[in-house]
Amino acid sequence: MTSLSAGSAAPERADGSGALAGLLRLTDGALAFGAASHTRACALLLLIGLACFLPGLASLQPMDRDEPRFAQASKQMLETGDLVDIRFQAEARHKKPVGIYWAQAAAVAAGEALGVPQARTRIGLYRIPSLLGALAAILLTYWAALAFLGRRGALLAAALFGACIMLSAEARLAKTDALLTACSVAAFGALARAWLGRARLERPRGPASLNTALIFWTGLALGILVKGPMVPLFAGLAALVLALREGSARWLLDLRPRLGLVLTLLVVLPWFLAIAWKSGGAFFGEAVGHDMLGKVGTGAEKHWGPPGAYAVAFFATFWPGAAFAVLALPFAWARRREDAVALLIAWIVPMWLIFEAVPTKLPHYVLPLMPAVAILTVLALTRGGLDPRRAGARWVAGLVVLIPAGLTIGLSLAAWRLDHALPLAALPLLLASCALAAFSWSAFTRRAGEGALALGVAASVLLSGAVFGLTQPVLASLKVSPRLAALRDALPCVSPQVASLGYREPSLVFTIGTDLAMLNSGEEAAAFLRQGGCRLVLVEDRFAAAFAAAQGGRTIAPAGRVDGFNINGGKPVGVSAYAALPGSTP
Repeated sequence: MTSLSAGSAAPERADGSGALAGLLRLTDGALAFGAASHTRACALLLLIGLACFLPGLASLQPMDRDEPRFAQASKQMLETGDLVDIRFQAEARHKKPVGIYWAQAAAVAAGEALGVPQARTRIGLYRIPSLLGALAAILLTYWAALAFLGRRGALLAAALFGACIMLSAEARLAKTDALLTACSVAAFGALARAWLGRARLERPRGPASLNTALIFWTGLALGILVKGPMVPLFAGLAALVLALREGSARWLLDLRPRLGLVLTLLVVLPWFLAIAWKSGGAFFGEAVGHDMLGKVGTGAEKHWGPPGAYAVAFFATFWPGAAFAVLALPFAWARRREDAVALLIAWIVPMWLIFEAVPTKLPHYVLPLMPAVAILTVLALTRGGLDPRRAGARWVAGLVVLIPAGLTIGLSLAAWRLDHALPLAALPLLLASCALAAFSWSAFTRRAGEGALALGVAASVLLSGAVFGLTQPVLASLKVSPRLAALRDALPCVSPQVASLGYREPSLVFTIGTDLAMLNSGEEAAAFLRQGGCRLVLVEDRFAAAFAAAQGGRTIAPAGRVDGFNINGGKPVGVSAYAALPGSTP
């Protein structure tokens, strides 16, 4: 069997290893097919990405709190026609630049043009930019990896990144991070070509060099529109480390900095000038002073974490490649003076250390570093750096089984405890994913490293379908806001006015509508119902007594009730709905 790594011959037939040998032949055939041409490689990577990302894209409820905030702000752009200012209801949302909102608004507008019913309340449409960003990130990882590896190795590295849990999650969330990662890996791939092709500076630059420069600056400019300074920070810090190592920054001229600066200003300056004028400069004070610097100084929005938190979470967020990536660390250290390895280290390590030092920690912050981690892992494989004979290597590789096994048990217990149901339709895929992960570990122990990584990718494809496509719909208790919106839709009147007391999640604003009133007391809720017309007030249980007291001794029967589990708060939640219909006395 042709393989990337030496000593990766087919395993001996023993203790069920005949099945493993068959699986390794299948993975070898798939890699050989994909590596036959760039077109086949890209097609195979797109299939892997779609299989990982599409399940649950439309059916997963808006995930509090960030996702519905982004989606609601994009919806309000369509409602108002204001494509400059960013607002969540009446509140200015001056945290991130406008790129993601424009992309989401365009996706929803396209859905409306195609006749999608109630397009503006369909969260799946707002997720399309994230889906496209994640797919682009996979293809760009393949392009970046070609600077380090042959076509087969680049294909495997891109597939390993595409299968990682964190990218799978971000691909189906209407947020910035999938698009940010695509922009980052574009800049990384271009920087790699400039660094590894430094000798070209002695020859006239050709079209390839110009194309590389354009990709770099386009990724940088779009990244600024999506998430401010993050892509420049990723690329700039890596370039600084490499320039210090080289003792010169002359190699960066291959990226055409003068042309790039002009291109970047043309892309980003118009909106930044417009928002500065419209907000009176408040956008920059909020985005830089509060959002960015606030996360540096403290654990913003209760997302504090100690140093080392990302290293621990890495075993889950970069599954199925995490265990193998850890095994590549000795190789990276031993070869750190080689140009290719030095570049990968410069991209990963400095930013990783910064993220570990910053008090505010969210798992997706390190996602733009993971394409380089995947490339480093496969590079170690091609150089014989993933050796199961190394002390402890087999135990570390065995961690690949923990995530699918843990999710199979954990999701089954959660579904039974919360909804008294089991994800029976998902269990075959969950168990198959566990089995493929076990085969992945077994392949590694038999020195079939390429097959181990490929089987891990296959396990991830099955796991995504099982978790997001088949298990998630069973967990009705997690869909609190959509079920409350269904109570509104069941009222026998058109366009009811809705208010909420206690339950204030952004997902409720997105599903109910921009004009949802947020109340602060039982008296306000009672007064809201008495204003006449068709009205619905949602009262969380902890405010039920205050609402009842405000009725002045009258008893109002609820029009419906939703009991569930609030993911954001991590607690059970109960909400009763009280209706006032035209002609009735509340």
